[in-house]
Amino acid sequence: MTALSLSNKNKKKRQDMVFPIVNALFLVLLMFITLYPVINTVAYSFNEGTDALRGNIGLWPRVFSLKSYESILSDNAVYQAAWISASKTVIITLLNLFWTGMLAFALSRREYVLRKFITTVMVLTMYINAGLIPNYLLISKTLGLSKSYWVYIVPTMFSCFNMIVIRTYIAGLPDALVESARIDGAGDIRVYWQIIFPLCMPVMATVALFVAVGSWNSWFDTHLYCGGQKQLHSLQYLLKMKLATTQASANAAKTSAEALKSTTQTTPITIRCAITVISTVPILVVYPFLQKYFVTGMALGSVKG
Repeated sequence: MTALSLSNKNKKKRQDMVFPIVNALFLVLLMFITLYPVINTVAYSFNEGTDALRGNIGLWPRVFSLKSYESILSDNAVYQAAWISASKTVIITLLNLFWTGMLAFALSRREYVLRKFITTVMVLTMYINAGLIPNYLLISKTLGLSKSYWVYIVPTMFSCFNMIVIRTYIAGLPDALVESARIDGAGDIRVYWQIIFPLCMPVMATVALFVAVGSWNSWFDTHLYCGGQKQLHSLQYLLKMKLATTQASANAAKTSAEALKSTTQTTPITIRCAITVISTVPILVVYPFLQKYFVTGMALGSVKG
């Protein structure tokens, strides 16, 4: 009887180990599938241009070269554009969190009689959009923000979707926190900044990451409003123009021996991969600091307690 019991326990133990092993193998495979395109892009960016045209580069550059990065970083305009992108990303993120968070707190209060009406009106703006031309006329003609640094800031200071996300999170917090603070004499502003805001760090970090990534990757606003102002070019727009120039040089190289000689070290594919790496690095640097809050914020509403 004891031997049979031990046999059943060992069998059950082996069965219990099957799932963790299969799960671990699946996750390793998924990690490789996810990371391979990233590593392959980095390998191409560090590969010599002409050799990269042959293809079949795996996880390591076949002919190591820094010419693609030198071609991009040798232009002093890149550093000015990087400053524009970084500064506007920081300012937009801070202002978006400030205005969006405070309005979300106001609309989460049940005693505010207009909260349903204002929320409905703002949600309608997510479904009804006037289109590109009216937006362009509003920003460039009516507001006069064209060819100005403020064209990056003013139209993006608030997000209705982010407001709804933050408001939903605040509505899930215990009302007793606000009531106890008001009994002690705290006003709405003090309640928000000293009680609600610290408790909203997970959702704030999630929204901050969304806003920062969107602002950092934005280039079309530069194309529309600041295309002729070189001092206001964002990094993404400048890199896009750099890629277009490289592509044009590559096309000319087909009929020009001199152009072919000048493009042997860099080709559109290596420039494109180098641009991808340069554009991604800042976000990869910031993400680890927000990961703890980001994971919590993404689980909003999944657990009720």
